[in-house]
Amino acid sequence: MNFKISSNGASEGFCFVKSAERRTTAKGAPFLDILLTDSAGEISAKLWDYKEDSHSWIAPNIIVKVRGVISEYNGSDQMRIEKIRLITDRDNVSFEDVIPSAHYEGRDMLDEIYGIVKSFKNDELRRLVLDIIGIYEDRLLYWPAAIRLHHAVRGGLLLHILSILRLAQRVCEIYPFIDSELLFSGAILHDIAKIEELEVTDTGVATGHTTDGALIGHLARGAIIIESRGSAVGVSKETRMLLEHMLLSHHGEPDFGSATRPMFLEAQILSELDMLDAHIYEFSLAVSGVESGGFSSRQWALDNRRIYNHGRSDTEAQAKLFD
Repeated sequence: MNFKISSNGASEGFCFVKSAERRTTAKGAPFLDILLTDSAGEISAKLWDYKEDSHSWIAPNIIVKVRGVISEYNGSDQMRIEKIRLITDRDNVSFEDVIPSAHYEGRDMLDEIYGIVKSFKNDELRRLVLDIIGIYEDRLLYWPAAIRLHHAVRGGLLLHILSILRLAQRVCEIYPFIDSELLFSGAILHDIAKIEELEVTDTGVATGHTTDGALIGHLARGAIIIESRGSAVGVSKETRMLLEHMLLSHHGEPDFGSATRPMFLEAQILSELDMLDAHIYEFSLAVSGVESGGFSSRQWALDNRRIYNHGRSDTEAQAKLFD
């Protein structure tokens, strides 16, 4: 987080309120459980001195200035809020200043993907992928890939898709017998239904799951989209089935949400690249604010490990992920 530290050890800065829930302590006292974010990351915060008449204005999707003390709780940083207020015009702060965003413009990422798809020799795959990304184009430009964890930033879904697509291109150069266009199509479409799964404001911040996301999920919904749109644009049952399997199996194991394990090479590669890209992002994010030679707090998404910053990475290039 981009907090300034005062002489008395308090931290303060401008943040976007991602979520805010009124709760009660074991003794029945009300408090506010808040998730704050800025361009550098996010932090859980507690407003223990909550008063309904003074703090009822605190709600998601607003920008605030906060001051408080940060300490470790259950292996993660947490802020105890001492002061909080809405921003004013004099603060000169905008959503772009406090919302983490992908380091590429959405339009540039989408144009690169379009260029790859338009070069496909397989007419079925080209028509189907162009049809589906065309339907979701406007939202793809700013949609995040998650509420938390990897690529949970404005434009994060396109960044995740493009990263896997570039990895897939390199893999196909090494192993030319891979059906590259099938793999590329799976990479582009594997998370497309996150647009149906996540509640996202026009700021590009995910605030929760839709009913469809909770009941169906993006793997099954993605397969349904392929079946529906594939039939509409005249794609064969065989091609639809292969892509549907890639989407349904790309989490690898049933314990991680897959309906089935990958059963052909391109499906397995997609699953491996999806995990690789997620882990690269999560490891980099974990140490982004850690001094060289230090350890991060425990990372739930990485098996509760504390991640070590060896200080040998290109920190400038790494930091661009979280600008």
